[in-house]
Amino acid sequence: MKCVKVPLRELNDTRIKLMEIGKMNMEYRIKAEADFGYIPINDDIEGYEIVDIELEAMKRVPHNFSELLEDELTSEEIEDLRTSFDTIGDIVILEIPDNLQDKKQTIGDAALKFTKRRSIYMKKSAIKGTTRVRDLEFLSGIDDPITIHKEHGARLKLNVRDMYFSPRLATERKRVMQSVEEGEKILDMFCGIGPFPIVIARNKDVDITAVDINGEAIRYLDENIKLNKLKGSIKTYAGDIAEVSKGFKCKFDRMIMNLPGLAYTFLDLAVDLIEDGGTINYYEFSDSYEQGIKRLETACEKKNKKVEITNARKVKSTSPGEWHVAIDGKVSDE
Repeated sequence: MKCVKVPLRELNDTRIKLMEIGKMNMEYRIKAEADFGYIPINDDIEGYEIVDIELEAMKRVPHNFSELLEDELTSEEIEDLRTSFDTIGDIVILEIPDNLQDKKQTIGDAALKFTKRRSIYMKKSAIKGTTRVRDLEFLSGIDDPITIHKEHGARLKLNVRDMYFSPRLATERKRVMQSVEEGEKILDMFCGIGPFPIVIARNKDVDITAVDINGEAIRYLDENIKLNKLKGSIKTYAGDIAEVSKGFKCKFDRMIMNLPGLAYTFLDLAVDLIEDGGTINYYEFSDSYEQGIKRLETACEKKNKKVEITNARKVKSTSPGEWHVAIDGKVSDE
């Protein structure tokens, strides 16, 4: 490698000068020996002693996922690739477009290298069924779908193949937790592995009833209760909320309804179970707030109750023009 040879005492000043005039080769490391230093250069330069010496190449650190793939994919393919992905504990779940399926292994290996996580999976289907799971294909790393995700100080154990969990709702879960009052009785109608109940009960002295039709998710929620130091209490039930609720002996101060595809079909039940003055945290997929607000108002009207909409917001984008929408309503008896 062509280098400028300088006494060690002049090494730093010379390095700065060569960088300023664009002559230093930034792809190799400077070498320092007992009395002299060797600075890699791009071209011959007058006024310096030039020598040929072997130098160590710099390790090139990619600044983003796309840069890591630039030698493997065309610029058009990189443009098509959705470089956002879900990180759940030490697992990464990618979404790879159909036109890049033949490059999925390359993309998976790059994701493993870039994220430094343990396992890389690819989404193979949309979320489906009453248990809200999706097909995943293992791509790179270690094929182990069980992990512990950390969120707001809580530890959430889950199997990404067998249950639904979105790390993108972390801010929403914190927002709901902060709105909870001490001593509330809360029903999470579709709790999954329990991110809402765990985050809330870690911070508030409340009584939470958590229900999910996915028995495996409830099994993990039971483990998560043991994994975390809770101020409040959580009682779990595996089953359809429509059936499980028949055994309830009380009403609730708060209802969490995070099943955005189907929650609207349970609004009548939620209104039946809410205490006078209680809050319903309702979620749905929509392009606006109007549909959800109307559904909540109609369910209350049918039960001769009133609802005051206290908040409405877009939690995250799910597809072009569609959002995961959250609506908070305070329900009162007329």
